[in-house]
Amino acid sequence: MNWNTFYKMLNDFNELSVVMRILLAMFLGGFIGSEREKSKRPAGFRTHILVCVGACLTALLGLYLWNQVGNITDPARISAQVISGIGFLGVGTILVKEHDHITGLTTAAGLWTTAAIGIACGYGFYSAALVGTLVVTVTSAILFKLERGTRRRNCIRSIYLEISDVEQVNEYTDWFWKELKSQNVLIVAPRSAMEQHIGIEIVLSVTDEEEAKRILQQIRAKEKVAFAIESIRRNPQRN
Repeated sequence: MNWNTFYKMLNDFNELSVVMRILLAMFLGGFIGSEREKSKRPAGFRTHILVCVGACLTALLGLYLWNQVGNITDPARISAQVISGIGFLGVGTILVKEHDHITGLTTAAGLWTTAAIGIACGYGFYSAALVGTLVVTVTSAILFKLERGTRRRNCIRSIYLEISDVEQVNEYTDWFWKELKSQNVLIVAPRSAMEQHIGIEIVLSVTDEEEAKRILQQIRAKEKVAFAIESIRRNPQRN
């Protein structure tokens, strides 16, 4: 059997092409999932294989019905439901952490794209499936290093402080917004339980440790600030 005959057989709908498409979906899904597994993401190796193979099977089922029943049915109708349905699975990988910090979006998008790759395998669109897998892997593994380098330049710090004069809350919050360029300012109950104290949490973007220390000292030097501490340090995390 020469290459042309084998390639034609793979593009036709037969037992060999069905097996090859399912195996290809398993391989490509596992290839994408292995990278997510190394990053200890919620959806890893097995999840991506199941998503890719499941999407491939829906495409194969549509082709099977079309071959059995004829052109009175739409072979793409079942697969179309996968594109919308996979979103519910992706929601389970998205988490909202402190200060509305969201993680898991990359994993959710990867699952959705893996499903599309599985559908491409099921329909025999091999070139799109292979190139799509390459792009997803490069985006998840390689481009992340560039993104991480950019994030490291801007660390997120959270500072908790208490001021001893409730009447000056607006003055201080304006100073945090305008002078310190705070990303968020939140008025909270004072942790010290001291009368006339008011608690404030601010979120700042700083470039390095020295700048964080300088800003903290600047806040502590304010007249009505009873004390100020760094309450949370949030390091950039991979999605």
